[in-house]
Amino acid sequence: MSILAVRNLQVAYGTIPALHGIDLDVEKGEIVTLIGANGAGKTTTLRTISGLLRPRGGQVMFNGRSITGVKPHVITAMGVSHVPEGRGIFANLTVADNLELGAYLRKEKVTTSEYERIFSLFPLLKERIKQNAGTLSGGEQQMLAISRALMSKPSVLLLDEPSLGLAPQMVQTIFRVIREINAEGTTILLVEQNAHMALVTARRAYVMETGRIVAADETKALLASDRIKKAYLGG
Repeated sequence: MSILAVRNLQVAYGTIPALHGIDLDVEKGEIVTLIGANGAGKTTTLRTISGLLRPRGGQVMFNGRSITGVKPHVITAMGVSHVPEGRGIFANLTVADNLELGAYLRKEKVTTSEYERIFSLFPLLKERIKQNAGTLSGGEQQMLAISRALMSKPSVLLLDEPSLGLAPQMVQTIFRVIREINAEGTTILLVEQNAHMALVTARRAYVMETGRIVAADETKALLASDRIKKAYLGG
């Protein structure tokens, strides 16, 4: 059974349709990516799954249970954490405060080993722990946004454009950590403008165009597809 399933999902901004009845599945332990041009509906899909948008129709299922229209903080507490496009950190709070807020909905206290796990993934954050988050570089802020989401101990991590605006070396670091997080057992649904990076990182992919899914396959097959190469990989 899919840990995350979307069925006939329809979303509109006012009278303008954004999603036209999409279906997708994410199995436990997978990295699945959504690729497509700007405005295809990728961010809207993640925002609807995490409860930030209310769908006009269709269902979002998590562990076999409908979370359609459930409030975002409840969905987070259930085990679905969202790292939004633009990172959404609290710029006027310290790195430590941001991490602590990530664990706010948990019943149990954060252990030292959990902080050590974060610092093993992103050693720079340990050096910056007392700095205000707004003084960090873009890459460091992305590290913090992912780390804050991990503090809620999610089963599923929704990542929206984690490489946006980052230098190539930082992109490599972020994607290495995404693979590590997944190897430790967290399921990931990834939206990423860098289609090649997304396809070599994920196991399966959905291709979105104007609010519809137009292709779905294992990433190896999509990387070999002339149509995908031409449209998304500069080939």
